Amino acid sequence: MHRENFDFALTGAGFHCKIITESFPNDPIGVLFLKQKTEAVLLSANYHTHTPRCHHASGEEIDYIETARNAGMHTLGFSDHAPMLFDDGYISDFRMLPEQTEEYAVTLDKLKRQYAGEIEILIGYEMEYYPRYFARSLASICRYPVDYLILGQHFLENEYPVERPKNRSDGYSGATTDEEWKLGMYVDRVVSGMQTGAFSCVAHPDLMYFTGDDDIYRRHIVRLCECARDMHIPLEINLLGLGGGRAYPCDRFWRIAAEVGCSAVIGCDAHYPEMLTDPAVIERGFRYAEQFGIPLVHELTLRDPRSALKQ
Repeated sequence: MHRENFDFALTGAGFHCKIITESFPNDPIGVLFLKQKTEAVLLSANYHTHTPRCHHASGEEIDYIETARNAGMHTLGFSDHAPMLFDDGYISDFRMLPEQTEEYAVTLDKLKRQYAGEIEILIGYEMEYYPRYFARSLASICRYPVDYLILGQHFLENEYPVERPKNRSDGYSGATTDEEWKLGMYVDRVVSGMQTGAFSCVAHPDLMYFTGDDDIYRRHIVRLCECARDMHIPLEINLLGLGGGRAYPCDRFWRIAAEVGCSAVIGCDAHYPEMLTDPAVIERGFRYAEQFGIPLVHELTLRDPRSALKQ
């Protein structure tokens, strides 16, 4: 019996594996794949990574970078929840504060230079399209280095103010609903966000947990998917939702996306470093795309957020 180490790439899959196999003299193929041991399965790039500034993630930037670099990833994009300049001094509890923007950008810019030649580090944000606050919040972000934005529409309207501030979940996009107006507003906001030209992909586009009529759902989601297709904006298969048993990824959504002709990107939505290299969840993400026949984009075409300021 002898051991053989070898690397291989799955064509077009965007990830690689190192396999350690055991071969036996009487094995006609020379490799017993049933005995293979996966040493690492990972994405070549991830554009959805958070930091503790959002108040619900853990691990310093360098922890995420070292985890990604040691696993062989070539691009790591940080996209923490963008600071929003709300009215009346309102503070959102799931995003960085406006006064943290400079420190966030400066920290990542230093790490970008420190790791140059080893792994590409990108400075980004996950941001909503809130009509009331988008322009001024984007302008504030763009005072500092920024490479890209991803669109994550967590609230239906402007997050603040809401009709009943003590129950802010009323406006949360992921809350269960069978009301068409909420689905329609969610799609309107995502479409309007894409049309700004500021966003490089849409994070968890299937966040809206609509339990109503299939025909109503289809009519609105087709609008979202057609916009994404026509603007060549990939939709994210979100691994946090997939691995955490959330309502997204949503089969009903992705069947429509496939029919319309959308492309997808796999995003870890990493809230701690180990989420970047969870082989079981990553493999499930690729299998999910394969299930619906969704073509995957492995390197985002980054759109300059500053372009939206010129409109």
